[in-house]
Amino acid sequence: MEHTTKLSYRQIATRLGDDIVNGAYPPGSLLPPEPELAERFGVSRSLINRALTVLASEGKVRAKQGSGTRVTWLPPILHSSARYRQDLREAEGARGAFDAEVRALGLDPIHEITTQRAAAPDHIAELLGLEPGQINCLARRRRLLASHIPMRLNCTWIPLDIAGGTVLEDSDAVLVGGVKSTLAELGFRQTEALERWFVRRPTEPEAISLEISPDRSVLDLIHVGQTADGRAVEVTTTVTPADTQIIEYRFPLS
Repeated sequence: MEHTTKLSYRQIATRLGDDIVNGAYPPGSLLPPEPELAERFGVSRSLINRALTVLASEGKVRAKQGSGTRVTWLPPILHSSARYRQDLREAEGARGAFDAEVRALGLDPIHEITTQRAAAPDHIAELLGLEPGQINCLARRRRLLASHIPMRLNCTWIPLDIAGGTVLEDSDAVLVGGVKSTLAELGFRQTEALERWFVRRPTEPEAISLEISPDRSVLDLIHVGQTADGRAVEVTTTVTPADTQIIEYRFPLS
């Protein structure tokens, strides 16, 4: 037993949380059963249950009936302009920046992809310079997981005059380097990007897909990729739990 005086459920949550962050319980692993944790801390199972509820609200664990409590905490990933470098996106056959980042953590990237010809939301159609309300885009929707832990919900919108009839419409195709490398191969190499971030609460469908509490904050990103002639050829939206990202940009000051 670890205790000398009776611990509160919040103190237990803190200790277990520290164990998770320090790697004693790696991402994707199962925590010991509640009776074992109760014995370890010298407390009742009800206190352990309350501690696990705190950890679940923080995104560190997820309980599933019949399968135990699984660790879902992941080290935050650095989001910077460097992640879009071609050599990083394509390293060892990676399917884009996400693949490379997750592999660097020693985890397995998983892509759940659907594609559909669709009308883009008005604000995205405007960014792409397209007529709103028309089926003039390919939407590539992706749920991205790291060793079965949901991390991101992505949707990439590409004009149909670029994507129609290409490998981009094939949800089963392996796109080494991701959409950016594939667009470059099709003659639409991007040379500049604009990103807008904001923080909000997830919608109910987003919370379900990301398997997170609706009380957690998410980062909402709009990424616009442009070619050298200034044409926007890709708009990608990303929704991800806010605590999974570190955002860093370097820029000149005048």
